[in-house]
Amino acid sequence: MAGVWIVSDNRGHALELLNIGRQLATKIGTRVSALLCQERKEIQDYFNYGADEVVLLPSLDAEQPQEDFVSPISEEARRGEPDLILLPATPRGKNMAALLASRLNAGLVSACVAIDFDEKENSFVMARLIYGGAGLQKVTCSTRPALATIPPKTFEAAKPLPGRQGLIRELPAPSPSRVKVIERRAKEKEAKDISEARVIICVGRGMEKKEDLLIARQLAEVLGGAIGCTRPISEELHWLPEDLCIGLSGLQIRPDLYIGIGVSGQVQHLTGIRNARVIAAVNKDENAPIFKAADFGIVGDLYEVIPKLISEIKNRI
Repeated sequence: MAGVWIVSDNRGHALELLNIGRQLATKIGTRVSALLCQERKEIQDYFNYGADEVVLLPSLDAEQPQEDFVSPISEEARRGEPDLILLPATPRGKNMAALLASRLNAGLVSACVAIDFDEKENSFVMARLIYGGAGLQKVTCSTRPALATIPPKTFEAAKPLPGRQGLIRELPAPSPSRVKVIERRAKEKEAKDISEARVIICVGRGMEKKEDLLIARQLAEVLGGAIGCTRPISEELHWLPEDLCIGLSGLQIRPDLYIGIGVSGQVQHLTGIRNARVIAAVNKDENAPIFKAADFGIVGDLYEVIPKLISEIKNRI
Protein backbone atom coordinates (compact mmCIF):
# COMPACT_ATOMS: atom_id res chain seq x y z
CA MET A 1 0.00 0.00 0.00
CA ALA A 2 1.35 3.41 -1.01
CA GLY A 3 -0.74 5.56 1.27
CA VAL A 4 -3.86 7.59 1.87
CA TRP A 5 -3.77 11.24 0.79
CA ILE A 6 -6.02 14.09 1.85
CA VAL A 7 -6.13 17.34 -0.11
CA SER A 8 -7.66 20.45 1.44
CA ASP A 9 -7.22 24.20 1.68
CA ASN A 10 -9.37 24.44 4.83
CA ARG A 11 -8.14 23.41 8.30
CA GLY A 12 -11.53 22.21 9.55
CA HIS A 13 -12.13 20.05 6.48
CA ALA A 14 -8.59 18.70 6.68
CA LEU A 15 -9.05 17.52 10.28
CA GLU A 16 -12.29 15.73 9.35
CA LEU A 17 -10.60 14.00 6.42
CA LEU A 18 -7.68 13.02 8.65
CA ASN A 19 -10.14 11.14 10.86
CA ILE A 20 -11.37 8.73 8.18
CA GLY A 21 -7.98 8.79 6.44
CA ARG A 22 -6.20 7.67 9.61
CA GLN A 23 -8.75 4.91 10.22
CA LEU A 24 -8.31 3.50 6.72
CA ALA A 25 -4.53 3.82 6.80
CA THR A 26 -4.36 1.93 10.10
CA LYS A 27 -6.59 -0.82 8.76
CA ILE A 28 -4.54 -1.43 5.63
CA GLY A 29 -1.14 -0.73 7.17
CA THR A 30 -0.08 2.39 5.31
CA ARG A 31 0.69 6.07 5.84
CA VAL A 32 -1.33 9.28 5.69
CA SER A 33 -0.11 12.25 3.68
CA ALA A 34 -1.82 15.63 4.00
CA LEU A 35 -1.47 17.91 0.98
CA LEU A 36 -2.25 21.31 2.43
CA CYS A 37 -1.81 25.02 2.04
CA GLN A 38 -1.07 26.17 5.56
CA GLU A 39 1.50 28.21 7.40
CA ARG A 40 4.39 26.24 8.87
CA LYS A 41 3.37 27.13 12.42
CA GLU A 42 0.19 25.06 11.94
CA ILE A 43 1.88 21.96 10.54
CA GLN A 44 2.39 20.27 13.91
CA ASP A 45 -1.38 20.24 14.35
CA TYR A 46 -1.75 17.92 11.38
CA PHE A 47 0.83 15.50 12.75
CA ASN A 48 -1.04 15.53 16.06
CA TYR A 49 -4.27 14.74 14.23
CA GLY A 50 -2.93 11.74 12.36
CA ALA A 51 -0.81 12.79 9.38
CA ASP A 52 2.52 11.01 8.86
CA GLU A 53 3.59 13.50 6.23
CA VAL A 54 2.61 17.06 5.33
CA VAL A 55 3.12 18.15 1.74
CA LEU A 56 2.80 21.90 1.31
CA LEU A 57 0.99 23.02 -1.81
CA PRO A 58 2.42 26.02 -3.64
CA SER A 59 0.59 29.30 -3.08
CA LEU A 60 -2.92 27.86 -3.03
CA ASP A 61 -4.94 31.06 -2.94
CA ALA A 62 -8.35 32.05 -4.18
CA GLU A 63 -7.05 34.25 -6.98
CA GLN A 64 -5.36 31.44 -8.88
CA PRO A 65 -7.21 29.07 -11.21
CA GLN A 66 -7.70 25.61 -9.72
CA GLU A 67 -6.14 24.05 -12.80
CA ASP A 68 -2.78 25.47 -11.66
CA PHE A 69 -2.68 23.10 -8.70
CA VAL A 70 -3.96 19.99 -10.44
CA SER A 71 -0.73 19.53 -12.39
CA PRO A 72 1.71 19.42 -9.43
CA ILE A 73 -0.67 17.23 -7.41
CA SER A 74 -1.28 14.80 -10.27
CA GLU A 75 2.45 14.61 -11.05
CA GLU A 76 3.15 13.86 -7.38
CA ALA A 77 0.43 11.18 -7.45
CA ARG A 78 2.05 9.48 -10.45
CA ARG A 79 5.34 9.33 -8.54
CA GLY A 80 3.93 8.43 -5.14
CA GLU A 81 1.16 6.10 -6.38
CA PRO A 82 -1.29 6.65 -3.50
CA ASP A 83 -4.08 4.15 -2.98
CA LEU A 84 -6.72 6.69 -2.00
CA ILE A 85 -7.10 10.46 -2.36
CA LEU A 86 -9.75 12.23 -0.26
CA LEU A 87 -11.04 15.77 -0.85
CA PRO A 88 -13.88 17.76 0.76
CA ALA A 89 -17.14 17.87 -1.22
CA THR A 90 -17.06 21.66 -1.39
CA PRO A 91 -17.42 23.47 -4.73
CA ARG A 92 -13.64 23.82 -4.97
CA GLY A 93 -12.92 20.32 -3.70
CA LYS A 94 -15.37 18.69 -6.11
CA ASN A 95 -13.91 20.57 -9.05
CA MET A 96 -10.34 19.62 -8.14
CA ALA A 97 -11.35 15.99 -7.58
CA ALA A 98 -12.88 15.77 -11.06
CA LEU A 99 -9.81 17.33 -12.65
CA LEU A 100 -7.46 15.00 -10.77
CA ALA A 101 -9.51 11.93 -11.68
CA SER A 102 -9.34 12.95 -15.33
CA ARG A 103 -5.57 13.52 -15.24
CA LEU A 104 -4.92 10.24 -13.43
CA ASN A 105 -7.50 8.21 -15.37
CA ALA A 106 -8.88 7.12 -12.00
CA GLY A 107 -12.28 6.40 -10.51
CA LEU A 108 -14.04 9.08 -8.47
CA VAL A 109 -16.96 8.58 -6.09
CA SER A 110 -18.60 11.83 -5.02
CA ALA A 111 -20.33 12.78 -1.75
CA CYS A 112 -19.29 9.67 0.20
CA VAL A 113 -20.80 9.25 3.66
CA ALA A 114 -18.74 6.15 4.51
CA ILE A 115 -15.61 4.42 3.23
CA ASP A 116 -14.24 1.00 4.13
CA PHE A 117 -11.57 -1.32 2.77
CA ASP A 118 -12.38 -4.84 1.59
CA GLU A 119 -9.29 -6.92 2.34
CA LYS A 120 -10.46 -9.91 0.30
CA GLU A 121 -11.08 -7.84 -2.82
CA ASN A 122 -8.22 -5.43 -2.09
CA SER A 123 -10.51 -2.51 -2.92
CA PHE A 124 -12.24 0.44 -1.31
CA VAL A 125 -15.99 0.28 -0.74
CA MET A 126 -17.65 3.67 -0.66
CA ALA A 127 -21.22 4.54 0.32
CA ARG A 128 -23.22 7.51 -0.91
CA LEU A 129 -26.84 8.60 -0.53
CA ILE A 130 -29.20 8.24 -3.51
CA TYR A 131 -32.87 8.95 -4.29
CA GLY A 132 -32.92 12.07 -2.14
CA GLY A 133 -31.41 10.25 0.81
CA ALA A 134 -33.92 7.38 0.73
CA GLY A 135 -31.30 4.85 -0.30
CA LEU A 136 -27.65 4.05 0.25
CA GLN A 137 -25.52 3.10 -2.75
CA LYS A 138 -22.30 1.15 -2.26
CA VAL A 139 -19.61 1.53 -4.89
CA THR A 140 -16.47 -0.58 -5.16
CA CYS A 141 -13.49 1.25 -6.57
CA SER A 142 -10.81 -1.15 -7.77
CA THR A 143 -8.54 1.36 -9.56
CA ARG A 144 -5.47 2.99 -8.07
CA PRO A 145 -5.65 5.63 -6.96
CA ALA A 146 -9.27 5.76 -5.90
CA LEU A 147 -10.66 9.26 -5.38
CA ALA A 148 -13.53 10.35 -3.19
CA THR A 149 -15.11 13.59 -2.05
CA ILE A 150 -16.65 13.73 1.43
CA PRO A 151 -19.23 16.33 2.48
CA PRO A 152 -18.14 18.56 5.36
CA LYS A 153 -19.45 17.43 8.77
CA THR A 154 -19.71 13.80 7.65
CA PHE A 155 -16.96 12.90 10.13
CA GLU A 156 -15.88 14.62 13.30
CA ALA A 157 -12.35 15.96 13.53
CA ALA A 158 -9.81 13.33 14.49
CA LYS A 159 -8.80 13.20 18.13
CA PRO A 160 -5.35 14.76 18.62
CA LEU A 161 -2.36 12.75 19.81
CA PRO A 162 0.16 15.45 20.82
CA GLY A 163 3.82 14.77 20.13
CA ARG A 164 3.48 12.84 16.87
CA GLN A 165 6.23 13.55 14.36
CA GLY A 166 6.32 13.40 10.59
CA LEU A 167 7.96 14.51 7.38
CA ILE A 168 7.50 17.90 5.70
CA ARG A 169 7.89 18.44 1.97
CA GLU A 170 6.96 21.15 -0.51
CA LEU A 171 5.68 20.69 -4.02
CA PRO A 172 7.26 22.83 -6.76
CA ALA A 173 5.37 25.88 -7.96
CA PRO A 174 3.13 25.24 -10.96
CA SER A 175 3.89 26.66 -14.37
CA PRO A 176 2.28 30.04 -15.06
CA SER A 177 -1.30 29.61 -16.16
CA ARG A 178 -2.80 31.04 -19.32
CA VAL A 179 -5.93 31.73 -17.30
CA LYS A 180 -6.08 34.78 -15.05
CA VAL A 181 -8.77 35.44 -12.47
CA ILE A 182 -9.74 39.09 -12.88
CA GLU A 183 -12.18 39.26 -10.00
CA ARG A 184 -13.89 36.92 -7.55
CA ARG A 185 -17.00 37.93 -5.67
CA ALA A 186 -18.35 35.92 -2.77
CA LYS A 187 -22.08 35.29 -2.72
CA GLU A 188 -23.68 37.55 -0.16
CA LYS A 189 -25.32 35.60 2.63
CA GLU A 190 -28.62 36.80 3.97
CA ALA A 191 -28.23 35.02 7.30
CA LYS A 192 -25.58 33.99 9.78
CA ASP A 193 -23.93 30.62 9.19
CA ILE A 194 -25.61 28.10 11.51
CA SER A 195 -23.55 25.06 10.52
CA GLU A 196 -21.43 25.37 13.69
CA ALA A 197 -24.35 26.02 16.08
CA ARG A 198 -24.61 23.58 18.98
CA VAL A 199 -28.40 23.99 19.23
CA ILE A 200 -30.67 24.46 16.21
CA ILE A 201 -34.39 25.19 16.28
CA CYS A 202 -35.88 24.24 12.93
CA VAL A 203 -39.17 25.69 11.73
CA GLY A 204 -41.44 23.63 9.49
CA ARG A 205 -44.66 24.08 7.57
CA GLY A 206 -46.64 23.50 10.74
CA MET A 207 -45.99 27.16 11.57
CA GLU A 208 -49.13 29.02 10.48
CA LYS A 209 -47.83 32.51 9.74
CA LYS A 210 -44.56 34.41 9.50
CA GLU A 211 -45.18 36.42 12.66
CA ASP A 212 -45.21 33.18 14.63
CA LEU A 213 -41.48 32.74 13.97
CA LEU A 214 -41.11 34.78 17.14
CA ILE A 215 -41.96 31.64 19.12
CA ALA A 216 -39.06 29.77 17.57
CA ARG A 217 -36.70 32.71 18.10
CA GLN A 218 -37.66 32.85 21.78
CA LEU A 219 -36.90 29.15 22.19
CA ALA A 220 -33.59 29.57 20.40
CA GLU A 221 -32.72 32.49 22.65
CA VAL A 222 -33.28 30.64 25.93
CA LEU A 223 -31.26 27.67 24.63
CA GLY A 224 -28.49 29.79 23.13
CA GLY A 225 -29.25 28.32 19.72
CA ALA A 226 -29.85 29.32 16.11
CA ILE A 227 -32.84 29.21 13.78
CA GLY A 228 -33.07 26.95 10.74
CA CYS A 229 -35.93 25.89 8.49
CA THR A 230 -37.25 23.38 5.99
CA ARG A 231 -37.35 24.01 2.23
CA PRO A 232 -41.02 25.19 2.06
CA ILE A 233 -40.34 27.91 4.64
CA SER A 234 -37.45 29.42 2.71
CA GLU A 235 -38.20 28.62 -0.93
CA GLU A 236 -42.00 28.68 -1.12
CA LEU A 237 -43.06 31.08 1.64
CA HIS A 238 -39.83 33.12 1.80
CA TRP A 239 -40.20 33.56 5.55
CA LEU A 240 -36.50 32.87 6.11
CA PRO A 241 -33.41 33.06 3.85
CA GLU A 242 -32.40 30.03 1.80
CA ASP A 243 -29.08 30.11 3.70
CA LEU A 244 -30.99 28.66 6.67
CA CYS A 245 -32.59 25.75 4.80
CA ILE A 246 -31.62 22.34 6.21
CA GLY A 247 -31.74 19.22 4.08
CA LEU A 248 -30.35 17.33 1.13
CA SER A 249 -30.15 20.44 -1.06
CA GLY A 250 -29.36 22.75 1.84
CA LEU A 251 -27.28 22.58 5.01
CA GLN A 252 -25.99 19.32 6.48
CA ILE A 253 -25.83 19.99 10.21
CA ARG A 254 -24.26 18.28 13.24
CA PRO A 255 -25.58 20.11 16.34
CA ASP A 256 -25.66 18.71 19.86
CA LEU A 257 -29.42 19.33 19.87
CA TYR A 258 -31.92 19.73 17.02
CA ILE A 259 -35.53 20.64 17.76
CA GLY A 260 -38.02 20.48 14.91
CA ILE A 261 -41.11 22.64 15.36
CA GLY A 262 -43.94 21.73 13.02
CA VAL A 263 -41.51 19.76 10.85
CA SER A 264 -43.10 16.78 9.10
CA GLY A 265 -39.77 15.06 8.47
CA GLN A 266 -39.60 14.32 4.77
CA VAL A 267 -36.59 12.23 3.76
CA GLN A 268 -34.85 15.19 2.08
CA HIS A 269 -34.90 17.07 5.38
CA LEU A 270 -33.93 14.07 7.50
CA THR A 271 -30.83 13.65 5.36
CA GLY A 272 -29.63 17.05 6.58
CA ILE A 273 -30.10 16.29 10.29
CA ARG A 274 -28.99 12.66 10.48
CA ASN A 275 -25.71 13.62 12.18
CA ALA A 276 -27.37 15.59 14.99
CA ARG A 277 -26.52 14.07 18.38
CA VAL A 278 -30.04 14.50 19.78
CA ILE A 279 -33.16 15.02 17.69
CA ALA A 280 -36.35 16.30 19.30
CA ALA A 281 -39.63 17.12 17.57
CA VAL A 282 -42.94 18.81 18.27
CA ASN A 283 -45.78 18.03 15.87
CA LYS A 284 -49.53 17.56 16.28
CA ASP A 285 -49.54 14.71 13.75
CA GLU A 286 -48.55 11.56 15.61
CA ASN A 287 -47.80 9.86 12.28
CA ALA A 288 -45.33 12.51 11.12
CA PRO A 289 -42.13 10.84 9.78
CA ILE A 290 -40.00 13.09 12.02
CA PHE A 291 -40.93 10.96 15.03
CA LYS A 292 -39.25 7.89 13.53
CA ALA A 293 -35.95 9.77 13.48
CA ALA A 294 -36.44 11.60 16.79
CA ASP A 295 -34.87 10.67 20.11
CA PHE A 296 -37.60 12.66 21.89
CA GLY A 297 -40.99 13.63 20.53
CA ILE A 298 -44.02 15.58 21.73
CA VAL A 299 -47.35 15.06 19.97
CA GLY A 300 -49.16 18.34 20.42
CA ASP A 301 -49.94 21.81 19.11
CA LEU A 302 -46.68 23.75 18.87
CA TYR A 303 -48.54 26.92 19.91
CA GLU A 304 -49.31 25.29 23.24
CA VAL A 305 -46.16 23.20 23.69
CA ILE A 306 -43.41 25.70 22.84
CA PRO A 307 -44.49 28.49 25.27
CA LYS A 308 -44.69 25.92 28.07
CA LEU A 309 -41.26 24.57 27.07
CA ILE A 310 -39.77 28.08 27.10
CA SER A 311 -41.28 28.78 30.52
CA GLU A 312 -39.96 25.50 31.94
CA ILE A 313 -36.45 26.13 30.60
CA LYS A 314 -36.41 29.64 32.08
CA ASN A 315 -37.44 28.26 35.47
CA ARG A 316 -34.52 25.80 35.41
CA ILE A 317 -31.83 28.27 34.34
